[in-house]
Amino acid sequence: MTTRERLVASGVSLSRLRAQIDAGRWCAMNDRVICLHNGPLTEAQRRWAAFLSAQPPAAICGRTAMTMWGVAGQCDDAVHILVRRGARVLPVPGVEMAVHESRRFSAADIVYGRAPQLTSLARATVDAAIWTPKAPEAARVLVAPVQQRLELATNLLRLVESAGKVRHRRMLLSLCRDLVGGTQALSEVEFLAFCRRHGLPQPDLQVRLDGAGRRRYLDATFRSTGGRTVRVEVDGGVHLTLTTRWLDTIKDNDATLAGHLVLRVPSVAIYLDDVRAVSQLRRALGLVSSTGRYSHVSC
Repeated sequence: MTTRERLVASGVSLSRLRAQIDAGRWCAMNDRVICLHNGPLTEAQRRWAAFLSAQPPAAICGRTAMTMWGVAGQCDDAVHILVRRGARVLPVPGVEMAVHESRRFSAADIVYGRAPQLTSLARATVDAAIWTPKAPEAARVLVAPVQQRLELATNLLRLVESAGKVRHRRMLLSLCRDLVGGTQALSEVEFLAFCRRHGLPQPDLQVRLDGAGRRRYLDATFRSTGGRTVRVEVDGGVHLTLTTRWLDTIKDNDATLAGHLVLRVPSVAIYLDDVRAVSQLRRALGLVSSTGRYSHVSC
């Protein structure tokens, strides 16, 4: 995959270029980009075609860049391209492109040395989360590279803080702070406000710490209308790891066997006022309905 300008610069005459296209050996993808074969495009060639069709500076971005950086589970039919506001991007037949114009984009945001050039993993992740319409999916996009140990949560937090007024800003900031841990993680004040918003009684709260003494999650204890004790554990970023999740599961199973009702809620459900989490809390407290039995419920 190349451009007309590059072919001419390498010594290919315009007449030879036209002859190769007319003979069907090469394909003109648009007025700029030439494919040096006549078969179907590979995934890498689709990215090159989109990139070369964009007015520079340009970079592969969003979920496409995340995939190129090795983040699993970010497949997207479209090739995401980042350009400056007002830049021209030529269409490519058979290649779906998602063109993102940004006033914040400059050559300094481009990571060179990869083919084609792309944005950093932190920038690609934050952009992809912001561009995702639904908040729960945006949260999953944001945490993916942290879960897979490919990016630091501090880098994501810095970029979200500097992004200005963007979609999901409050939720993304809160989630990044949970991933970073420390005193910025989910606070007692925020969880109590969540309870007030949804008419839940005020619980007793205890902040749990990890081995390094950093705030990680809340342990809230309610008393249901039937006199039962209901414990709710609000999980922060550390609980995204498999090892920690397994230890939590062992502890929850012990609580269930001892006859206690335990609900686990991810912190992002608090930030999003997730109706499923609210419904389960109400059921557990007997405000809507209750089975009358003790069980472990994850939401």
